[in-house]
Amino acid sequence: MSGRHLHLNVNLLHAGVYPSAWRLPQSRPDAFLDIDHFVRVARIAERGKLDAIFLADTPAITDRIDYRPFNALEPTVVLAAVAAATSHVGLVATASTTYNEPYNLARRFASLDLVSRGRAGWNVVTTADAAAGRNFGFVGASEHGARYARAREFTDLVHALWDSWEDDAFVGDKASGRFVDTAKVRPVDHRGVHYTVAGPLTVPRSAQGRPVTFQAGGSEDGRELAAATADAVFSLAQTREDGAAYARDLRARAARYGRGPDALVVLPGLATVLGSTEAEARRRQDELWDLVPEPYSLARLAGTLRIDPTRLDLDKPLPDPLPLPPDANHTMFLGTLALARRDGLTVRQLLRALGGGVGHRIVVGTPEAVADDIEAWFRAGAADGFNLMPDVLPEGLETFVDAVVPILQRRGLFRRDYAGATLRDHLGLARPASRHAATGHAISA
Repeated sequence: MSGRHLHLNVNLLHAGVYPSAWRLPQSRPDAFLDIDHFVRVARIAERGKLDAIFLADTPAITDRIDYRPFNALEPTVVLAAVAAATSHVGLVATASTTYNEPYNLARRFASLDLVSRGRAGWNVVTTADAAAGRNFGFVGASEHGARYARAREFTDLVHALWDSWEDDAFVGDKASGRFVDTAKVRPVDHRGVHYTVAGPLTVPRSAQGRPVTFQAGGSEDGRELAAATADAVFSLAQTREDGAAYARDLRARAARYGRGPDALVVLPGLATVLGSTEAEARRRQDELWDLVPEPYSLARLAGTLRIDPTRLDLDKPLPDPLPLPPDANHTMFLGTLALARRDGLTVRQLLRALGGGVGHRIVVGTPEAVADDIEAWFRAGAADGFNLMPDVLPEGLETFVDAVVPILQRRGLFRRDYAGATLRDHLGLARPASRHAATGHAISA
């Protein structure tokens, strides 16, 4: 296959993207704590030649855990175990710039990248939730612009730390007794608004140079951060027109930072419900929807909109106006509001359209229909691929890999085998050179 090709990740959301997925007979309620579950999903993704698995994360309990499983385990720990059980699939973990320190995060992800032989990715988030702030000694969440200013400095610093070793700094020459060429290990000597870090990092660069940087920028600040620093972007789009407009805007912004159109991979979220017939797929969706408790859906929607659930009347449209709160997740807030307003949905209809809290676009149908949808978005330039969210895991992913992937392969849209070993290889991204290779000063020998 030559030319542009499709990219597919899977968002490993415990039992599946539907809040009720854990209640189906084939699901295990305790899977969210079982490393074997994560390994099994990753191996299915690898069998399907998917680019990566992705783990979301929030450093607080922010969901209704009386109703559904949640992302409880620390993602880089999980992915280190998954790395040992797989050989090719990429491993992407979420970590917040708000509640981490750059040096520790850079070291943690560089270690995962080395352990996995160049398959690691970092999903950059800023974390707006006040519950997370209280776990780190803060009262409430910081202002949106301030979080992103901090995130920009944080991300640039992490990249500098990842580049603080030149590719050939490690020598390991037994005959000469030279272990590391210290002239090629450089401090970063960063003194910024938020951080002061000397460097260098304690570990060298990996097979892919440095971990792939993902970001989920939907707001103005988020898009600028993505355009400046990200290799790949997880986005939210409900229509092809919105998806194409987002991709054009992001690449135009990236060009202003001197980056080419191939420097960014845009991956909208896509929830899938598959059946051998459309009727079967609809029955499966109905079964999942009927098992979602109404209080859960209302609480999730109210949380996204940052309003009291009592303001939501099931048989009326959303309240109007609904101003954007300063502590909201801008991407989810604006996407949810746009869906409701565009289609004139009542709250009840909106909850179903969101899958009880999914938020991303849901495609329900046969493998052929889902493949048609994916191809249409891809050819329209609305997506370089998708961050897949199967309805139930691992079953929904297994069906996708066995039934949808072969269709995409026959159409020449998706790889039949991995062409390389690293996540950058899978995504078609160039291996970055160390920014400190030709400048700066070495550490003292």
